[in-house]
Formats: sequence, structure tokens, C-alpha cells
Amino acid sequence: MGTSSWAGARDLTVPAVVLAAMVVADYLLPPTMIIVGAFEVAVFVACVLATPRWTAVLAAVATALAALSATWNQNLDTPDWWIRVVTTAILGAIAVVLSTVRVRREQALQRMTVIAEYVERAILRPLPSSLRSIRLAAGYRSATSEALVGGDLYEVLDTPHGVRIIVGDVRGKGLEAVHMTLTVLAAFRRAAFAEADLAGVARNLDASVASVATDEDFVTAVLGEFHEDHTISWVNCGHHCPLLLSNAHKHQTLDTGEPQPPLGLHPTPVVATASWSKGDRILLYTDGLVETRDSRGEFFPFNGTIEGLRAGDPDEALKRLLAHLDKHAGGRLSDDVAVVLAENPSG
Repeated sequence: MGTSSWAGARDLTVPAVVLAAMVVADYLLPPTMIIVGAFEVAVFVACVLATPRWTAVLAAVATALAALSATWNQNLDTPDWWIRVVTTAILGAIAVVLSTVRVRREQALQRMTVIAEYVERAILRPLPSSLRSIRLAAGYRSATSEALVGGDLYEVLDTPHGVRIIVGDVRGKGLEAVHMTLTVLAAFRRAAFAEADLAGVARNLDASVASVATDEDFVTAVLGEFHEDHTISWVNCGHHCPLLLSNAHKHQTLDTGEPQPPLGLHPTPVVATASWSKGDRILLYTDGLVETRDSRGEFFPFNGTIEGLRAGDPDEALKRLLAHLDKHAGGRLSDDVAVVLAENPSG
């Protein structure tokens, strides 16, 4: 018997116990208290838990026991006995059909789940560990337990204009937010190569968001462009400014220029430039990181955990940060979280 067969047999544990209990009760009760449909209860429990094959096995056993019950009830070939046997057999067959329908639906749902996971991973692709001279790591937490991707987004691309990055946050949750996430990422993947300057990328994204957004939809985003001379161009559309973790001082907020409205609300992109030295790291994040609360309503101690991002490689550092976040939230995130850590290697 194969592994899957044994697994199916284990699913009969509860129904078998129910059937045994029904048989014992039927044996101990006086004939006047015989319950005609007692044995079928176990079969219907099996149709919820077991495969059609094992449901059929239990149905056959229940029917056989219904027939054998005449030995202790002293009612062989009576109308009550025939009713019990025929009822058990018919309801057992119905239970097998129900089990078959359930299994087919579960298999269809499993296939759809696998397809959905592939689609979600295509929307939010894993980042390479490095692009040109920049080391990268990314992390994501969805507030929806059934989904891998929500309304937060990130992407990093090696383009002819430099390594370009976006981290953003779509207003809202659910399927509408996922659709907007896909719209922004598709637009960025196209515009990052087509537009010569970062402001042009932002204008392109704004037009894409506005084309599908309602009056209340928008996307906050920060866009960056890393250059070989250790400078970074930034355009900020209503998003949290990146944090610079430098060896020369404690973490500080980077100046990303004059604040602009989010994408979809027609910002006027202004490009700001900042520099980073070898060994420096930059954290880009969405508001779920700083607005997550614990069971007592206290915010995640963001400032107290930032310094830990200096130790280890970028991927290890982000895993520690997200582990602290998961512990603080107790597995109950109210908002999606996206984080990207970029490092200018010292060697």
C-alpha cells in the first residue's frame, strides 16, 4: 500500500470511531430504541474527511454491520431490519458521491492556488543578491494570510540609465490593490528602460495609475537611481523617505527633495541627489513597517531595531528585522510590509 493510500486510511480514524460507538450503542440499547440511520452518521463523517475509495470501504462495512445487527436485535428479515440495511446502503452510496465531488473541488482549488502563487511570484519577483556594485535584499509580509502579494510593491532593475529602484504602497487592500500593484510594476518595468531621467519615469507611472484609478485611488512611491560615482537620484511621490545607515554616523533620513503628491494625483516630479559611501546601507520601506501595532496597541519599535541592519549581510539583516516585526505583531499584521536594503560594498 502506497503512502497516499495510508494517508487516506488515516482519514478514516474519526469515522471508524464514530461507527464503533454507534454499533456499541445499538448493541446496548433495547430493540425499542433502535435508530435506523445510526450507522450512516459515520459514513457521512467519512465523506467529509476521507477519499471516495475509503468512504466506500466504510460504507460497505456500515452496511454489513447493519445486516449483522439482526443477531443482537433479533429482528432478521423484519421490516425494521430491511429498512436499516437498505437505508444504510443507499446513504452510503450518496456519501461516496459527495466525497467524490468534494475531492474534485479540492483538487481544482489546489490547482488554482498553485497558479495564483505563480502569478503572485511573477508580480513581485525575487531580487538578485547584487546588481553591478550594489548588494540587495528584499522582504515582504502580506496582511492577507491567503495571499503572497498585497498592496505594497518593490522592484530593482539594471537599466542603461543606472540601477533603478521603486518601493511603493497602494491605497487600499484586496484584489483591487493587487491589480494596482501589477499596473505600477508593469509601468515601472517599461518606463525604467524607456525614460532617460527619473522624473520621466515618475510621470509615466503617474499616467499609468491615473488611467485605471478611481477618484480615491493613489500610490505612494519613492524612486531611486544609483550611479557609479556613489550618488543616488531620488524622486519621492508621497512616500516615506529612505534611511541611510552610514559608518560615519547613526541612521538618518535621506533628503529626497520637495514632497510631491502620490502617483495618480499628478505630482510634479523633482529629482534630488544624495551620496553614499562604501559600506553604507540604505533602507526603503512601506508604512506597514512603522505603523504595525502589538496586542496592546503599541507601535513597532522601529528606531530601536534599525541599528541591527548594520550587522551581517543584507539578507540576514532584513530577516532579523522582519522576525522582530512578526514577533511584535503576533502574526496579526494589519497592513502589508515591503522592505528593500541596498548596500554599497566596502570592498
